[in-house]
Amino acid sequence: MTTQTKTGPLNGIRVLDLTRILAGPTCTQLFGDLGADIIKIERPLSGDDTRTWGPPFVKDEHGNDSRESAYYLCANRNKRSVAIDISDPKGAALIKQLAQHCDILIENFKVGGLKKYGLDYASLKDEFPNLIYCSISGFGQTGPNAHKAGYDLMAQGYGGMMSLTGEPDGEPMKVAVGVADVVCGMYASTAILAALRHRDLTGQSQHIDLGLVDTQISWLINAGTNYLTDHQPPKRQGNQHANIVPYQVFKVSDGHIIVAVGNDGQYQRFCQLLDHPQLATDKRFATNRARLENKEILVPLLKDILLGWEKHDLLKKMDDNGIPAGPINTVPEVFETDQVKARDMKITMDHPTAQSGSVDLIGNPLKLSETPVQYNRPPPLLGEHTKEVLSELLGPETYRKAKADNIID
Repeated sequence: MTTQTKTGPLNGIRVLDLTRILAGPTCTQLFGDLGADIIKIERPLSGDDTRTWGPPFVKDEHGNDSRESAYYLCANRNKRSVAIDISDPKGAALIKQLAQHCDILIENFKVGGLKKYGLDYASLKDEFPNLIYCSISGFGQTGPNAHKAGYDLMAQGYGGMMSLTGEPDGEPMKVAVGVADVVCGMYASTAILAALRHRDLTGQSQHIDLGLVDTQISWLINAGTNYLTDHQPPKRQGNQHANIVPYQVFKVSDGHIIVAVGNDGQYQRFCQLLDHPQLATDKRFATNRARLENKEILVPLLKDILLGWEKHDLLKKMDDNGIPAGPINTVPEVFETDQVKARDMKITMDHPTAQSGSVDLIGNPLKLSETPVQYNRPPPLLGEHTKEVLSELLGPETYRKAKADNIID
């Protein structure tokens, strides 16, 4: 259940979160898990776009769909929601007042979108010289495409990932979850922590400019560097690896398994286990380079052999012999594994309106020995903390005036 102790390595850091969807919220949730105070600014009445990205939705006490979708829940715990209309000049002024009490501002509006409210970096940098300002956009703040909106699917397409994903004779394929958004949020967290360290050492703040497409290109990793090295356009490999053989999915008699043979020693043991030692001594397959050159011969041979094995038996024998292999779990199977339970990768948090009184979420993978992540707040209801935050940071009178001016929810 929910942990109430409010400590962590980022305890004392406050973040003004003007992000929505996934990249920015991923970053700020990570900071919240590490103890930072996250003030999530949302539009009155509608809030973060992802609140409506369902089904599924959390069921309320009457069994009806609430305003909290599962998508919204995935990236918004450990935050306080404040609903402010920043399109109203008084609302924008209220954001500036909150910024006086924050170390970091993160936004993911279209390039130039906050300028009309006086909330862009150029408008704030002199007034708030200690504020680290992070902008996340589709293509970054510069370049010919800077004006374009950016979504995960578009980033995967533009950045080359979809050209690498899928079967060789199939259509280009995106990764099944918004991984371009998530990786961008992780890059953002690293950049912000670096900027925070620099500010604390020198007193100098700065603007961080992150493009979804830039970060997508960065995780082309070996596929991108392969091309930059030999100038041969990478081809879709399906579940195979461009540089290692055998490293792919194989069908067995009762399902599928992953074989991830990473070196020649593992390959030799693999052939012995399969009772086909000749495949290890055959000069066409003896080394990884040879296997890569002759994979069109080797892989069909292995496919035929593996069809005679049962999944559980083969996985156990490969594990016993130190040969990397694994199952292909469904999502339900993932959350039932002993490993998930041992590593706390499924957590339960109290929730004020959920029919069951709680919601299940994916845990944070960071394991810090002295300052572990903590789960203090469930994903907030829209505007749940407006009165609390404004009264705490700006005083009760400011809250009452904002309420009377109809700029908060």
